[in-house]
Amino acid sequence: MNSLLVAANTAGYALPPAWRVLSKAGYFLGLSGAIGTTVTYATTVRPALRATPASGLTARSATHLAWSGVLLLVTGYAQLAARVARAGHGTSFGAALAPGRILDFLRAPAAKGAWIAQGTVYAIQNLILLVTAATLIALFLPAARRHTDRIALAALPLALAVTLTAAVPTTAPADLDRWLDLLLDQAHIVSGTVWLGGLALLAVLATTRRDLGPATGPLWADLWRRFSLVALVCVGTVLASGLWLSWKHVGALSQLWTTGYGLALLVKLLLVLGLVAAGAVNQFWLMPRITQARRAEDTTTLRRLTLHHFPKVVWAEVALGLAVLLAMPFLAGSARTEAGSPKAVSSGSIYAAGILLVLTLAASLYATAKTSDALSRRPAPTLP
Repeated sequence: MNSLLVAANTAGYALPPAWRVLSKAGYFLGLSGAIGTTVTYATTVRPALRATPASGLTARSATHLAWSGVLLLVTGYAQLAARVARAGHGTSFGAALAPGRILDFLRAPAAKGAWIAQGTVYAIQNLILLVTAATLIALFLPAARRHTDRIALAALPLALAVTLTAAVPTTAPADLDRWLDLLLDQAHIVSGTVWLGGLALLAVLATTRRDLGPATGPLWADLWRRFSLVALVCVGTVLASGLWLSWKHVGALSQLWTTGYGLALLVKLLLVLGLVAAGAVNQFWLMPRITQARRAEDTTTLRRLTLHHFPKVVWAEVALGLAVLLAMPFLAGSARTEAGSPKAVSSGSIYAAGILLVLTLAASLYATAKTSDALSRRPAPTLP
């Protein structure tokens, strides 16, 4: 924080107010709950439970989905009020919470040249958010829990639409760069929320281990295996989109420690690297040993790995992910602007380099999966 203050004094960086930090971080936390939980339930929990039913996990999943709806509703309203406060002249965040102020904001006419008013876009977004939250909250009802699969699958596209709708431009993007900014920003948000929300869901579900029998190891081995594949895709997307967004806002490596935006980005990058490192532990140490124990039918070791060792790493990842959310609101403005650097200009060579980086990243993730699979074929070491 002291470094950010120094950068603010030297480069014109303005620290966001506390309400802005909390509302924005909270909003992305709400998205993580809605998007991450529904996607992970659909891709990981649901298929694993179909193969190995476990009523305790099904009930806990429904409860988690329901609470994610509550979280989305609360944080979504706070984010909408924050938009009102930022748009209004001298409107405090407390005053912006008033429904009347919000309605005035949503009814504001379209700007000149816009095909739709920005307030209308936000009105549609928050209507979708309300429907998404209501769909998830319905899982508090015992009657609705009998249809958890259907409700979760119905909420999934709605949750994605919450963030995608907000990104709809009110005017036609001027060039390809602007289209890429919109596309990759949403890819960054969706993949990040799936990653964090999925980790949180599985970490919470792992707390049911006391209520499960000794044969639950194979089920959790399947859960971790399935989510590891989802996480790999999320990591690749976060890194690829993050490279583009960082290049757009940072003109030189030195700007990472000489500007307020750069310092905030540097903190975020270090936290993300921590997440990637924890994921590497999962891929190269835990997953191979889980596969070895499962193949050897060593139920004691399998249960210890899946319900004791793995959740500890996942909880550490969740903590790092929450720290990333707190760092995001400090990414205000641009390091290029603060440092007086020219605006990022794309060219054929930039696009070619970007495609090469994406292909290289995809190849490295493929190699990661193959290496993890190869390690699982080695003789299992003795665990402490």
